[in-house]
Amino acid sequence: MTDLPTTDALTAQDTADGIQQQVVGAVIRDGATALLLQRPVDDFRGGTWELPSGKVDPGEDLDEALRREVAEETGLSVASVSAYLGAFEYTSGSGKHTRQHTWAVSVEPGEIQLTEHDEYAWALPGEKPVSDEVLKLLARGDARDG
Repeated sequence: MTDLPTTDALTAQDTADGIQQQVVGAVIRDGATALLLQRPVDDFRGGTWELPSGKVDPGEDLDEALRREVAEETGLSVASVSAYLGAFEYTSGSGKHTRQHTWAVSVEPGEIQLTEHDEYAWALPGEKPVSDEVLKLLARGDARDG
């Protein structure tokens, strides 16, 4: 098992760095493919493909938020968290300095149920247009699997 940074340490670093909003993301694999979700066209970064991810609620632990967001966005339950893949920063639609922390996770068997996205796809890297940050996270996940 890969050493995972504590969520307290990540949150403390975010606070020290002036991060205004934390986001959690998950790389969920099915063999060589990863689950990607397409944002609604009329939403922030509309139409883009992304990992299951979402905002951390005030006072919420990062692990708790990760499990909640995966369930809310996909209908799937996180079975285990296997690796911390890293973080990237961006300015949110509301102008907040945001940092997304992403982990490799496995999920319990189940049917995907979308509530916040238009489509989903199990895709190989490069099959769907994703941000450079997501491509890097997927590559880190591949390196850990290999």
